[in-house]
Amino acid sequence: MEVALLGGTGDIGEGLALRFGRDTDHTVVVGSREAERGREAASEYTAALADRGVDATIEGAENDGAAAGAEVVVLAVPAYHLADTVESVDDVLGDTVLVSPAVGMQRDEGGLHYNPPGVGSVTALAAKAAPDDVPVVGAFHNLAAGRLGNLDADLGWDVPVVSDDSDAKTTVMGLADDVDGLRALDAGTLASAPEVESLTPLLINLAANNEGLHDLGVSFR
Repeated sequence: MEVALLGGTGDIGEGLALRFGRDTDHTVVVGSREAERGREAASEYTAALADRGVDATIEGAENDGAAAGAEVVVLAVPAYHLADTVESVDDVLGDTVLVSPAVGMQRDEGGLHYNPPGVGSVTALAAKAAPDDVPVVGAFHNLAAGRLGNLDADLGWDVPVVSDDSDAKTTVMGLADDVDGLRALDAGTLASAPEVESLTPLLINLAANNEGLHDLGVSFR
């Protein structure tokens, strides 16, 4: 399977690229607004994995080129760039599953707070921006980028997954389960996305205010 990471040069994109490259046999394409930046990042990720004896297939391209051939497209961009990113590639999505891991947050002196858009969640915003025939899945919202990108770190995290399309949800749950240390959990439909997304600022606040909880994730038992 080919997986495109739009905005894949950022922290979450890097972590997912490294984990998919190491733990799966999927082809990973790192997308960026600038093709050269995507290729440079892909080369860096490939070299990092080669240093660990992993022969991974990671390519780089401009966002629309990355999305064009992918079966799964992950929107690894901040919430405020999400709609624009979807609209920039909507004509090449085709038979694609679109994945949104972004979370709307705002900071004040008390810490980070969940700040969803008017449609109720960033995942719902992705669904509104996407073509009608492209299924949208919310997943990977609660992953701490620093630990995700550290291949020496064990994860032990659960990944709540939401979607109104059961086949698309199954595809993304399988992709998450392919990564060592991740367990996908069915969290329901897109209507449940706010509950999943709102965990992220909570985790960041807990990590910031409690010693020994850096790069916190979730695990349901």
